[in-house]
Amino acid sequence: MASGSGDEEGNTEGVSWRLIGPASELSKKRCRLMYSSLGYDSDVCLFYVKGEFFAMDARCSHSGGPLCEGDIEEADGVLQVFCPWHDYDFDLRTGKSGTSLQQQVYEVKLEDGNVYVKHSSHLSLLPFPANQKS
Repeated sequence: MASGSGDEEGNTEGVSWRLIGPASELSKKRCRLMYSSLGYDSDVCLFYVKGEFFAMDARCSHSGGPLCEGDIEEADGVLQVFCPWHDYDFDLRTGKSGTSLQQQVYEVKLEDGNVYVKHSSHLSLLPFPANQKS
């Protein structure tokens, strides 16, 4: 049984739309690290490329490299981020790599000028206080 979270959309495990901030502000940087209330391993990158927002896990699924610091390139119409540590590539839309690796990607929506990301935890552009670890 689901806990009494009263989720109208029937979402499992508390996945819901998280308000990140105004698109006008967020579109000024190509990538921003969004901190997860679940901790380091759940942090998310918010990319803004060619007028579109994308979100994926911030740590490379290969060995945890910081994808926000990676290069973003377009090849054959596919936008990819390259991990700065070992140059693994990930499709910003699907999270698929040219290797067998897969990055978790998240839905992003714009509503009333604000950016939302669908995620199971609260997301913040500022680190959560260290004493909030569960």
